[in-house]
Amino acid sequence: MRNQFVHISFIFFILIFVSCGTSKSMHHLPEISNYNTVKPVVTKHSNALFTSGKNSLLKNKQGLWELYVEGDPLEIGLRTGALSDSLLKKQEQIFFGRIEDIVPSKFQQNLLRNFLKWYNRKLYLNVPNEYQTEIYGVSQYTSQDFNNIAPQYQRSLYLHAAHDIGHALQDLALVGCSSFAAWGEKSEDGNLILGRNFDFYVNDAFAENKIVAFINPKEGYPFMTVTWPGMVGTVSGMNKEGLTVTINAGKSKIPIIAKTPISILTREILQHAKNIDEAVAIAKKRQLFVSESIMVGSAHDNKAVLIEVSPEKMDVFDVANSNQLICSNHFQSDAFKNDERNLSQIANSHSKYRYDRMQELFSENPKINPKIAADILRNKDGLQNIALGYGNEKALNQLMAHHGVIFKPKEKLVWVSANPYQLGEFVCYNLDSIFKERKTDLPVSFEEENLNIAKDPFLETTAFLNYQKFRIEDHKMDLYLKNKTKIPFEFIQNYQSLNPDYWVVYYKAGLYFYEQKYFQFAQSNFEKALTKEITTVPDKEAIEKYLKKLKRK
Repeated sequence: MRNQFVHISFIFFILIFVSCGTSKSMHHLPEISNYNTVKPVVTKHSNALFTSGKNSLLKNKQGLWELYVEGDPLEIGLRTGALSDSLLKKQEQIFFGRIEDIVPSKFQQNLLRNFLKWYNRKLYLNVPNEYQTEIYGVSQYTSQDFNNIAPQYQRSLYLHAAHDIGHALQDLALVGCSSFAAWGEKSEDGNLILGRNFDFYVNDAFAENKIVAFINPKEGYPFMTVTWPGMVGTVSGMNKEGLTVTINAGKSKIPIIAKTPISILTREILQHAKNIDEAVAIAKKRQLFVSESIMVGSAHDNKAVLIEVSPEKMDVFDVANSNQLICSNHFQSDAFKNDERNLSQIANSHSKYRYDRMQELFSENPKINPKIAADILRNKDGLQNIALGYGNEKALNQLMAHHGVIFKPKEKLVWVSANPYQLGEFVCYNLDSIFKERKTDLPVSFEEENLNIAKDPFLETTAFLNYQKFRIEDHKMDLYLKNKTKIPFEFIQNYQSLNPDYWVVYYKAGLYFYEQKYFQFAQSNFEKALTKEITTVPDKEAIEKYLKKLKRK
C-alpha cells in the first residue's frame, strides 16, 4: 500500500511539474497579424488533381504526389494544408496509430504525452517564426481526432521534432541513411552529382503518399523537397541556385530539452543559401539537440561538403584534393572523428560497412552518372558482392527507404524514386522549367519523362516476391515469439526458405527453439546465423551469448 502511495505521489508530482513547465508552450501561437488569414478555395478535378489558383497537387502515373505552392509563409502553409487535406489526415492516423501499436497502454500513452509536452517546452523558441507560421497554416487542416495529444498547432510542431526525439531517446540512428557526391574527374561530365537513400521507416503505409514539393516563397530561393503530408522541414532537397541538402543521423547523447529540429535547419539552409559558405553561416546560428551530418552540394562551388553538428559543436568536413564525398552514419571531421560516441558508432553499428561498400562501388565505377548513381542506391549486396539477405541494414538498399534521390545541381535536375522503396522508376524534374512564370491552366505532371530512370528489374524477380512474403511471415514470427505460442516446423522451414541468406531467420528460429527447450535445434540455428553477415556487433554478441548458455545446458 505504501509503495502504491509513493508511486501515485511521484506521478502526481511529475504531472504538476510538467504542467508548470509547459503552460507557455501549450498556449503559444506564431505571430500572424501581418498575414492574410483567409483560407484558400480548392477545386477538386479528380482524386488525383486539386488546384487553388496557381497552386496545385497532382498524383503522377508513378504514384508520386507533385505539390506546387507559392506565397508568404502563411499562404504556403494554408495552401499546402488545403490541397493535401485528405492526405494530411490519413498520415496523422498512420503515425499516431503506429505509436499506439508501440505503446498500447493508455496509462503509458498519457505519461508519454506529458513527457513530450515537457520535453518540447522550448521548441517554439528555437523554430524561426516563418516556419512556425507555415506549420500553423498546415495545422489548420489536421484532424481533430488527436487533440487529446496536443492542440493542432502544437501537435504539428511536435511532429517536426519526431525524428530528433526518437533518435535522441533511443540513442541510435533511426535512419541508416547513405549518401555520396562526385565531381570533377569522378563525374561523367565534370559537374557535381549527388545521391542518397533516406532510410526512415515507420511502416509501409507511411511511405505510400510521398510528396515532391515545389515551393516558391516570397523570401528566399524557390526549392524542391521530398517529403510527406504535414512535413514542412527538409530531409532531401535542392533550390533553384543548385544548392542541395540531405541529412544523415549520427551518434547522439541524450539531451534534456528539444531545440531546433534538424529538418527545420536544413529547410532554412535550402531556402536562404546559394552556396556552401552561406549554408555554413546559417548552420552556425542554430542550436540543435541531436547529432547529424548535413551533406551540402553546391552548383556554385561544384563540390559537396559535410556540415557535422551536435548540441555542443559544429565542424565542416571538406575533402582536400579529392573529387568524391561519401557519408553514412558516423562523423569524419577533426572535431568529431575521435569522439568516444563516434568511435563506438564505427565499431558497433553498420555505418562503417555501408561506407566501405560505397567506396568499393565508387572504385568499380570511375565516372558517376545518374544511372550509375541509381544502381549504387539500389545495391543489395555486401562487400565483395556477398549475399547479405534482403532487408539487411548493412546493404545500401535495405528495402525500407522512404525515398532515394539523385541531384545534378548545375543542370537543376533531380530524380526521385517512386514506390516501392528506391526500386520504382526514378522520376526526373527540372527546377528551371518548373519555376518559370506559372499560368492557371490545368496542370500536368512536371516530370521530364525522357530523362526518367527505369524501375529496378529486381521488382520482376521471384526473389522480390519472396521478400514480400518474407516480411509478412517475419511479422507472424515476431507475434509467435511475443506470445510464446507453438510454431509449426513447416512454418519455420518456409520462413527461412524465403530469405535464406539473412541471419535474422536463423536467429529468430534459434530463439523459439531455445524457449521451447529444443536445445539442439536452437544451437544449430544460432550457429547457422553466425555463418551469415550479421548487422551489428551487439547482435553477434547476443547470439554468441546464447551459444554459451547452450553449452552449459
